[in-house]
Amino acid sequence: MILSLAAFLGLWAIAAALVAEPVTMPGPLRVWAVLVEETASGRLLANTGVTLLRVIAAFVVAMGIGVALGLILGRSGRTDRWLNPWLVILVNMPALVVTVLCYIWIGLNEVAAVAAVVINKVPLVTVMVREGARALRPDLDDMARIFRMPPGARLRHVVLPQMAPYIAGAARAGLSLIWKIVLVVEFLGRSSGVGFQIHLNFSMFRVAHILAYAFAFILVMLVIEYLLLRPLERHASRWRQDGD
Repeated sequence: MILSLAAFLGLWAIAAALVAEPVTMPGPLRVWAVLVEETASGRLLANTGVTLLRVIAAFVVAMGIGVALGLILGRSGRTDRWLNPWLVILVNMPALVVTVLCYIWIGLNEVAAVAAVVINKVPLVTVMVREGARALRPDLDDMARIFRMPPGARLRHVVLPQMAPYIAGAARAGLSLIWKIVLVVEFLGRSSGVGFQIHLNFSMFRVAHILAYAFAFILVMLVIEYLLLRPLERHASRWRQDGD
């Protein structure tokens, strides 16, 4: 991993040297200097924190709605046939269109910003969880019925353990999508956050600042991926390995 990262930085530095246009193609050292400057001023931490809060809020709401819908559609063929056209429409609706409509209908506020992200994220979670619900083992359902397990106990001990890998996968796949959509939402209609800073620096043609903010938030997402989501995914899948 370290060698791969070093190779990436080396190729970047070579490309910047060949182009010899520091304004449009700044090298790693220039971007690092901007990153240090923005961190020292407090702007980078403040805007990254705002964006992260929006990502977390949208993630929690979208996962809650998407998991519930996915379980319902995967377990009920009639409901799935009824709602599947709506799901197809939402899955293929461009994120930009959803964002613009939310700002027009709700207003340029936090509710519209989070709602736009949630609407874009829910269909993906629903589809992934629905496929997991369709793959549930019928013999375990039969066992739960024979032992007359109450619905809550059946959900906790039979359904969710089998669904955990699909839910974890939806969380991992969705998080990368959510933060990208959050940046678009901030770019179009917010006055704070990483997306707003990218918009601001784009208008002033400051490429080094754009890259500094982009890489800073990518780093945050990588930390969440490796320290939180991957361990949770391994934990969710351990029962399958234990069964083997």
